[in-house]
Amino acid sequence: MQLHTLIPNHPSKAKKRIARGGKRGTYSGRGIKGQKSRSGHRIRPAERDLIIRLPKLRGFKNKSLVLKPLVVNVGDLVALGLVDITRETLIEKGVLRRRRDSVKILGGGELSKPVHVKGISVSKSAKMKIEKAGGSVA
Repeated sequence: MQLHTLIPNHPSKAKKRIARGGKRGTYSGRGIKGQKSRSGHRIRPAERDLIIRLPKLRGFKNKSLVLKPLVVNVGDLVALGLVDITRETLIEKGVLRRRRDSVKILGGGELSKPVHVKGISVSKSAKMKIEKAGGSVA
């Protein structure tokens, strides 16, 4: 017995090479038309699973309807005459109409008195001006 005379017990089955000319007729075992009958890549399983998992989001999305926050400048806070500024106090003063409206304080204008802001988003410049005037942002 020599190495070149050894043969495997179960010879591995050769892959069918279809659509490579000769035999198999007109469509070569691929059927008629469609993505699976064409040459080239198939969708990889990982990508296919991702596509199946994602929801079918249909229709037009109007980006202008995304609610933008109401802008209030630091200078306007002085005119309100408030020391503690929260969402509730802004609703009481009529700056905000509804509780769900979002608001952001920007750094326009000057502060003469200390102001304490709580639960409202504030820009960097507004935060600097509020803290410089002796106020706080939480």
